Amino acid sequence: MVDSKEADAEVEAEAKAASCCGGVKGPGFSSPKEAQHGPREKIVYITGIYTGTGIEKPDYLATVDVDPDSATFSRVIHRLPVNHLSDELHHSGWNACSSCHSDSSVQRRFLVLPSLVSSRIYIIDTITDPLKPSLHKVVEPEEILEKTGLAFPHTAHCLANGDIMVSCMGDKEGRAEGSGFLLLDSDFKVKGRWEQEGHSPPFGYDFWYQPRHKTMISSSWGAPSAFTKGFNPAHVAEGLYGKQLFVYDWPGGKLKQTMDLGNTGLIPLEIRFLHDPSQAIGFVGCALSSTMVRFFKKDDDSWDHEVVISVPNLKVKNWILPEMPGLITDFLISLDDRFLYFSNWLHGDIRQYNIEDPSKPVLTGQVWVGGLFGEGSDVYVVEEDGGLRQSDIPKVQGKKLRGGPQMIQLSLDGTRLYASNSLFSAWDNQFYPNMAKEGSHILLIDVDNRNGGLSINKDFFVDFGDEPDGPALAHEMRYPGGDCTSDIWV
Repeated sequence: MVDSKEADAEVEAEAKAASCCGGVKGPGFSSPKEAQHGPREKIVYITGIYTGTGIEKPDYLATVDVDPDSATFSRVIHRLPVNHLSDELHHSGWNACSSCHSDSSVQRRFLVLPSLVSSRIYIIDTITDPLKPSLHKVVEPEEILEKTGLAFPHTAHCLANGDIMVSCMGDKEGRAEGSGFLLLDSDFKVKGRWEQEGHSPPFGYDFWYQPRHKTMISSSWGAPSAFTKGFNPAHVAEGLYGKQLFVYDWPGGKLKQTMDLGNTGLIPLEIRFLHDPSQAIGFVGCALSSTMVRFFKKDDDSWDHEVVISVPNLKVKNWILPEMPGLITDFLISLDDRFLYFSNWLHGDIRQYNIEDPSKPVLTGQVWVGGLFGEGSDVYVVEEDGGLRQSDIPKVQGKKLRGGPQMIQLSLDGTRLYASNSLFSAWDNQFYPNMAKEGSHILLIDVDNRNGGLSINKDFFVDFGDEPDGPALAHEMRYPGGDCTSDIWV
């Protein structure tokens, strides 16, 4: 039996060997275990949004220095504006990731950056100068629409064959039943739809595939015609928001099962399998229900689900509704599959759960970094005895924290968690109306990934309220070398 310390040392040596002299393999790492010993992140790419803020400037991709030994640590060091207005840059993916690790001819070079509102997809070259990415190509919405009928692109994942797959949330009119999956080839030409004819989902959002189990599962936000105008609770009752997971044959593209999550799974957003490619287990964060749902394959090869975490609604005073959901808007799983992290955008906390038993997550860390009932707000939580309370939100480098925690990204070794605070401009303007004036920020949360625990790192604060063209909204983050929300193993 091999000693675990010796095994870890061997994997670390392999990782170092692969990272020097160009290595002999393709992009990423051979396994999630090897990835945990990958190099520390030195820069982060994050989308900066002017769409919906009243500032008539293009959205941009910001490069942020996260190297503590650098003179420009915790600062934006480069901005790449795109070449159109009103795009609403949102999520991103890579042209290649660890799914292509066995192919030495492939390089993780291009960031695929969809625009949720304009339906345009920008292709960004990050290799020529990683500190100063450049625009390589634009896939125009007219081409996508003509060849696929799709619009409102959201999530991009690379495939092991070199193609890129992008989930699209509707047709050009914003109808959810027009959703589906766009395929781009390695030169970013539109190939068509991935799913077979007649197998498109009634809603779109995120997706994740697990090749060893011949399965891809996607989630369901809502109709673009609804969510792009802000959140109206009546639209939920009208069926304009989803509560289903869609199980596909992989790579065949046949919809083989729909899991209805019911009222405990309203608006399922981010979806992740465990990183171990042999595991047929994953989770999805359901925003409106504020639940974490575990899904799993049964002995008969069908899939089932159960709620494993519930964030109770809080009774509140001076808000638009008498009760406030946590609104789980992003989550991720550490590369060792031991911890799950999620953000409650409205309540204002980030949580850490041990998921070594995936059916029974255990809360091991929690930190408050914003929210609607922070001290000084007009909104109060009403306690059972009728008393009122607010959360104590610390300042970081003398700056008041704004909005609520939204997108999160974890370091490869699982000890640093970055958090931004913009969800989508129309929803930001509705729930945090001052954010467009004050701008977003990025925080760094120090993580105890042995025993559990979260704390704010007071040495790091990136203020998008101080941007040269005015306050911007900061959304999703990516490391040049890959991360735990973009890499899939086959």
